[in-house]
Amino acid sequence: MTLRLTEDEQDALRTRAAPDGTSMQEAARRAVREYVSRADHRGRVATAAGTIMRNHADALRRLGE
Repeated sequence: MTLRLTEDEQDALRTRAAPDGTSMQEAARRAVREYVSRADHRGRVATAAGTIMRNHADALRRLGE
């Protein structure tokens, strides 16, 4: 895979990675892992919320009255 960044994006990545003592590649890989992890978390939260809403619909309705 080849990741093409704009010059500004590449400069920002280099500037951010340097103080951490990491390569731009490792910083980009971390960003991808974080992106995937957040998306997975949002999916789990949405599933759990749906389950709670279905299982406790009556109580939620009464709380809203």
